[in-house]
Amino acid sequence: MKTIIKLEELGMLLLGIYLFSLLNYQWWWFLVFILAPDLSMTGYAFNPKIGAFLYNVFHHKGLAILVYIVGCYLKTEPLQLIGIMLFSHAAMDRFFGYGLKYEKGFKYTHLGEIGK
Repeated sequence: MKTIIKLEELGMLLLGIYLFSLLNYQWWWFLVFILAPDLSMTGYAFNPKIGAFLYNVFHHKGLAILVYIVGCYLKTEPLQLIGIMLFSHAAMDRFFGYGLKYEKGFKYTHLGEIGK
């Protein structure tokens, strides 16, 4: 089952790369922005509850898709870019085993404990 989930996440990452290719940005922008959602981890500097909340907001695929759709509707490439990057990053993280966080600490995710 774990392999199937990883393949599904890899497919979503490839979808994000394809959608990025439809925008008028140079490829190096993808490499610059792919790790940007991890800035949300700064919330853990305050406490695990704030950290988990911020991390989960910036790694929620539903929110990413909503931002992308709004960007398409408004014909606003920067919003489309934000949606694609949030979506692609979340898929990449889940491919590597980093899931949405529980409030008890960074290593506790919906995919299991990190480092086990």
